[in-house]
Amino acid sequence: MKCLLCENLSLTHICQHCQETFLSPSLYKRQLSNGITVISFYKYSEIKELLHTKYTDLGYHIYKILAQLSFKKFADEFETDEELVSIGIDDSVKSGYSHTAILNHSMKSQYIKPLYSKLRATNPISYSGKSLEYRKDNPRNFQLTKFTAKNIILVDDIITTGTTLEQAVKILYESDKHVLLCLTLADARLKS
Repeated sequence: MKCLLCENLSLTHICQHCQETFLSPSLYKRQLSNGITVISFYKYSEIKELLHTKYTDLGYHIYKILAQLSFKKFADEFETDEELVSIGIDDSVKSGYSHTAILNHSMKSQYIKPLYSKLRATNPISYSGKSLEYRKDNPRNFQLTKFTAKNIILVDDIITTGTTLEQAVKILYESDKHVLLCLTLADARLKS
């Protein structure tokens, strides 16, 4: 097959050279209005076309590569003395897979245990391209499945306004959980 970025022959959808050259992650931080830190690994504009593959079968392979380059590296370097779990935002299956479950799966490490199907939106509305007002008027209405762990890292692919993450944090706090931080692949507010 050909690398999606350089079009040279490759054994993977994005060759090792392009992964190292164009997809080396950085750490970008921002705060939600509730004070929770969100760490993103890319500027949205840097990987926009790759993120849009989540609506296709190809997205499964692309998200696995992006997850290994960013979330996996983060998890492997993260240390804590507390029991810690990671939860993907609305990891329900769409287009044959769940992109947030792929990201969350890469969080597995000595210190982090990924949990699945714990935080699902009962209002599966898409926020893509919608205003902050629209997002606030149409909450995702998350439903939380019971689990014992108290300390959580939330995982999502993109942060735009922060509304989705804030709604997720709120439902977790209402269930006596503590959100340590949120991780996203990309931050849409960052400019190239």
